[in-house]
Amino acid sequence: MLIPKRVKRRKQHRGSMKGQANKGNVIAYGEYGLVAEGAARIKSNQIEAARIAMTRFIKRGGQVWIDIFPHKPITRHPAEARMGSGKGGVEYWVAVVKPGRVMFEMAGVPEDVAREAMRLAAHKLPVKCKFIKKESAGETPAANTSEGGEG
Repeated sequence: MLIPKRVKRRKQHRGSMKGQANKGNVIAYGEYGLVAEGAARIKSNQIEAARIAMTRFIKRGGQVWIDIFPHKPITRHPAEARMGSGKGGVEYWVAVVKPGRVMFEMAGVPEDVAREAMRLAAHKLPVKCKFIKKESAGETPAANTSEGGEG
């Protein structure tokens, strides 16, 4: 499972997941991508399960990139603990994902194989996802979002 090697501070505030992803929202490495359609906290074991599902389906052919990393610690008090006595211990690590974030990328396999592998990976994640292809050189992501907008 993915966890940071070392952190400056052990515990963090919860924060918010509002708004769209303004970084990591384009395919950087591969030909195909899996994009989040909603906001979610994705645990490190869910990321690993999705990675295994993809690599097994493509029979270790092609390449897979994981574009999210669980930087955020989630704390929890033990069961039946009394109130107070500070913040609980770190239970697990999550990656905070906003809508539009590219989570996984793939290259070196046909589109139908990549689509099915990404579909299997999406079932392991707690957020609704969609499959995308890398845009051609002439198009830009900003041009695609502005067309057909409201008002």
